Amino acid sequence: MNNKPKIHKYKNQKSLVNRIRDDFKSGDNDFILLYAYNGTGKTRLSMEFKEKGKKRKDLKTEQKRDTLYFNAFTEDLFYWDNDLDGDSFRVLHFRESHFFDGLEELEMESRIREYLHRYADFDFTIDYENKRVTFRRDNDEAFKVSRGEENIFIWCFFLSVARLAIDAKELHEPYSWVEFLYIDDPISSLDDNNAIAVASDLAHLLKEGREKIKAVISSHHGLFFNVMSNELKTQTHKKYFLHYNVDNGYTLRNTDDTPFFHHISMLDALQKASQSGELYAYHFNMLRNVLEKTSTFFGYKDFSDCLHGIEDENLYARALNLLSHGKYSIYEPKEMVTDNKDLFKKILDAFLSKYEFDLPEIH
Repeated sequence: MNNKPKIHKYKNQKSLVNRIRDDFKSGDNDFILLYAYNGTGKTRLSMEFKEKGKKRKDLKTEQKRDTLYFNAFTEDLFYWDNDLDGDSFRVLHFRESHFFDGLEELEMESRIREYLHRYADFDFTIDYENKRVTFRRDNDEAFKVSRGEENIFIWCFFLSVARLAIDAKELHEPYSWVEFLYIDDPISSLDDNNAIAVASDLAHLLKEGREKIKAVISSHHGLFFNVMSNELKTQTHKKYFLHYNVDNGYTLRNTDDTPFFHHISMLDALQKASQSGELYAYHFNMLRNVLEKTSTFFGYKDFSDCLHGIEDENLYARALNLLSHGKYSIYEPKEMVTDNKDLFKKILDAFLSKYEFDLPEIH
């Protein structure tokens, strides 16, 4: 399945950042979604976007910035003291940074808990004077959370700050300078269930604040990107596939023209889940979404038209209608029963046998 829309080429990240910012200047976009593989330079791009904001001549002298970002550098603001001598009091320190400006006066713990308790069962205390966080679960005080739990805590910390930035547009709090959010891969070390939850919560926050703050979201995670695309589909936004080649530089391709870049990644994830047998109810949502995009690509009226000519096509169409739901199974994911797993595998295999999915040439 090949399509060859126009490819936009950029020699370096500075020119690429100019293009992204120009998309916002047009006034037609509240969000920009970038899908890119690891190694493309997404983190460096987010920093280049941030640095560009510092060079704006139209900003007030005291502001000198316009972007609140989340990326690998945000995670590096936190580091562990593992108490190697006593082996009992482990704390997560945070460094000096404008990211933490004025948080002590803003009841940060309650703001973070509002998000954290959706994902995790541990609690925490912030010691602002010593710049450290201690965690507790049940009777276990000052224990070290897992890598995934640490990531989700830092993400919830950022979400709380982002919420402050949105509210600050009216309340003149420390984050009133924020005009853009740039969020790069917030889901490292998270399983698919939490990836869906993170995307859903982020999209909800962005939609609430769309009239105050614009956002760029970049990711290599097909499921996360797909959920974001679905959640923001009624908003004014652009979706791009970002590619980098050492000889030819950067290319941007609008995924509305070639809708299969992130969906091929989804199909890969569905195949792996099918082969492993670790199938949950939301996998039917994912599969139906791929069929809907495929039907749009071919100009079909309904996703079930993609199954035309396949043995048991009516059964498969009814199954997808019945077993896919409007809302994702986010907080209580249910594993499929054996019969549904077998049915899912048959539908997926039949679909992949009928269609060949190849990434278009982008070099």
